[in-house]
Amino acid sequence: MRTRTSLYGLLLGFFLLGSGLLPAVTATAADNGTWGVFPTPPAGAAMTDRAYFFHQGAAGTTVGDSATILNSSDREMTFQVFATDATNTRAGGAFALFPVETKPKDVGTWIALPPEAATTVTVPPKGRKDVPFTVKVPEDATPGDHVGGIVAVNTAVEGVQKDGKVQVGVRRQVGARLYFRVPGPLTPGLSVENVRVSRSAPVVPWVKDARATVSYTLVNLGNVVVEPKVTVSAEGLFGREVLNRPARELKLVLLPGQRVDLTEPWPDAPQLDRVSVKVAAGAAAYPELAAESGTAFTAVPWPAAGTVLLLAGAGIAFLVLRRRRLAPAERAGTRTGLGRSPLT
Repeated sequence: MRTRTSLYGLLLGFFLLGSGLLPAVTATAADNGTWGVFPTPPAGAAMTDRAYFFHQGAAGTTVGDSATILNSSDREMTFQVFATDATNTRAGGAFALFPVETKPKDVGTWIALPPEAATTVTVPPKGRKDVPFTVKVPEDATPGDHVGGIVAVNTAVEGVQKDGKVQVGVRRQVGARLYFRVPGPLTPGLSVENVRVSRSAPVVPWVKDARATVSYTLVNLGNVVVEPKVTVSAEGLFGREVLNRPARELKLVLLPGQRVDLTEPWPDAPQLDRVSVKVAAGAAAYPELAAESGTAFTAVPWPAAGTVLLLAGAGIAFLVLRRRRLAPAERAGTRTGLGRSPLT
C-alpha cells in the first residue's frame, strides 16, 4: 500500500496528502518482506495463529488486543501507526484500507492506540514492537460487521516515481485487517446490477473466434461481510446453451454497503445469434442468499454484413442505372409504333 509525498515542490506534496485527495489503496499482505503487521502472538510464541483480528462485542463494550510490527530488515525503521476503515476498490473489489489522510468514520474511530504510538513507533533491526489497542463499541453501533485495520506506514521515502511533471516519493504501508461484529439482527443481502456485454468480432466471420466481455456490478445490500460466488450463463435462439460457467468463489470479501464492478471474459462468443446472458450470485455461508440479473444482445458479424449490404446496394444501383439508360429507347420505340398505319 502506498502513500505519496511530493519531492518536486514539497508544498504540493503536502497539499495532496493533507487534502485527503488520495484514494484508498489496495491492502497488501500483512508482511511485505521488509516489515509486517499482524495480531500479537500468545505469550512465549514466536508466531501468531491469527491471520487477522476477529472480535465481537455489544454496543457499549470495550475489547482489548495487540498488534505486532515486525522489522525484518537490517536497519532501524520508524513507523506511523494508525487505525482506519476498510473498503473495496470499485474496479475488481480488492480489499483496501484508507490512508492516514482520510479520517475514518466507522470502526476506525472505535480503536484507541496507546499514547506512545500517537506519533511514531521505532522498531530495531530484526526486532518487533507490540502495540496494544482497545476497541470501544459506541452505544449507537449498528448490528453487523464493521471492518477496518491497524496500519503501519514507513516514515522513510523508499523511492521516486514520476506523476506527470511531478516527481513523487513513495511511502509504503502495511495493514492487518480487523473484523468486528456487533450482535443483533444479521441481514445478508446481495444484488447483481448493470449486466452488459461488449463484443469484438473478426472482420471475416468464423475465421477465428469472436471475443466478448460480460461486465456486471455486485452490491452488498446487507450488514455482514459476504464472500460471493457467481454463475455466468447464456442462451442463444431456441434455448440453445452457448455459455455455462458453474458457480465459483471470486476470492473476494465484499464489505457491507460496497459495490464493485467485475468482468468475465468470453473468448468464444457467438458470432450470429440472439443471446440472453444471466449473472447469478450467492454465498456459501448464506445458502438462502441469491440474486441474478441479465441482458440480451444480437450477435451479428457486422463487417461481413456491411460487405453484403454494400454489394447488394451496388447491385441495386446498377439495375436502377441500367433501367434509366434503357428507358429513353423504350419510350422512343413506343412513340414510333403509335405513328404507323396498320397493314392490310
